[in-house]
Amino acid sequence: MNRSTKYQLYGILFQILCLSANLTAIFFLVILITNIIANGYSFISWDFLTNFPSRFPEKAGILSALAGTTFMMIITAMFAIPLGVGTAIYLEEYARKNKLISFIKLNIQNLAGVPSIVYGILGLTIFVRGLDLQRSLLAGSLTMALLILPIITISAQEALKGVSDSFRLAGYGIGMTRWQVVRYQSLPVAMPGIMTGIILALSRAIGESAPMIMIGALAFVAYVPTTPMDFFTVMPIQIFNWTARPQTAFHDIAASGIIVLLTVLLLMNALAIYIRIYYKKNYKHLYS
Repeated sequence: MNRSTKYQLYGILFQILCLSANLTAIFFLVILITNIIANGYSFISWDFLTNFPSRFPEKAGILSALAGTTFMMIITAMFAIPLGVGTAIYLEEYARKNKLISFIKLNIQNLAGVPSIVYGILGLTIFVRGLDLQRSLLAGSLTMALLILPIITISAQEALKGVSDSFRLAGYGIGMTRWQVVRYQSLPVAMPGIMTGIILALSRAIGESAPMIMIGALAFVAYVPTTPMDFFTVMPIQIFNWTARPQTAFHDIAASGIIVLLTVLLLMNALAIYIRIYYKKNYKHLYS
């Protein structure tokens, strides 16, 4: 067997190995989702979505957790998106390429890999105790903003890097300012990647429970928060609370909560796909 044939054989074996790993992961994922749907579909109803948690399984609902998650994501997005995208624009479009900027970019990449529990500790120290926000919706939202800020920044940076310099040079050639080039040339081309990164980052924040446990999100909340300073709960915390109960019925309700959570995540990912298609359709002259 010559060297070329040996390398081809290694390539085929590696492809088989990767395919086997993917199929194994998909197999267990299908089993898990099937089991969740089988256990939880019977509890999915309008009452489940509009009722508050209860000690009685037949009366338990997910309204407070669903509302808390929704409000937390809105406040989180208000803080994280402008800061993350603005940082990316500055680093890629305005900052000079030097060692300091390279060091900042490296640290942003490192922050994206920090475990979420560390952000929970940081949120507890700064927002809950340092700024005396207590265990409020605002404290949880700011903690989640810290968690997803590096992810949004990195995704926006990569999207802006993918914009060809010819777009920028064309803008400068007709007398545009740097901001006009960014606003009308770079951002429309990079927007699909930026929005996809934002939505995927928010999707991660929805499913995180460790930071919420650290800052003390309550396991039982029988009301919808009306102000940023109200106590709150989120879907992962509520699901965790149900699974910790000894009654089998609460385990099935937890499966129903997981179905609702997965539905929200799938809708957000579908929104990311729609936004990508929308921008490519309406700005197709920039992509051609």
